[in-house]
Amino acid sequence: MTSTDASPAIVPSFGSEAASGRKLAIICSKGSLDMAYPGLILANAALGEGCEVHLFFTFWGFDMINKKTMGDLKFTMLGNTATHMPQGLGGLPGMTGMATSKLKKSIADLDVPEVPEFLEQIVASGGHLWACRMSADMNQLTKEDLYDDVEDIINAAQFIEMTEGAQLLFI
Repeated sequence: MTSTDASPAIVPSFGSEAASGRKLAIICSKGSLDMAYPGLILANAALGEGCEVHLFFTFWGFDMINKKTMGDLKFTMLGNTATHMPQGLGGLPGMTGMATSKLKKSIADLDVPEVPEFLEQIVASGGHLWACRMSADMNQLTKEDLYDDVEDIINAAQFIEMTEGAQLLFI
């Protein structure tokens, strides 16, 4: 006969800092459909845990907040070994469209919103969206070109200063 241990579970303590004092800073550097979601999902989860969240969009990540591109992000199999498909298939005509359509359907089947709606949800939950000054200048984009809820176009030093003490993720 085996006995069951009825003692309470041991929960490790990682300090006394409450969730409301935590900060998460996410640098979104890629604008393909498959690389847009990790940052958005992590931001949403952190907001749900009471963390202060800042997303900084730079380089190709600008596609996620550019009004002209944010609703039409693509997924390509080409060069992506995680698809477990022969790489030559990714270069065939129509494969990017097919792969994008399949990924969008898989995401929708999980009731995960598309990128523009996900950004809206993050902002409504208290998240902050920032655009990189250098990337904006390189692409000749102004604040008017960007998703309306982007708070400002700032430089890297400003982002580092405002997210002091934050956990930082680069995606």
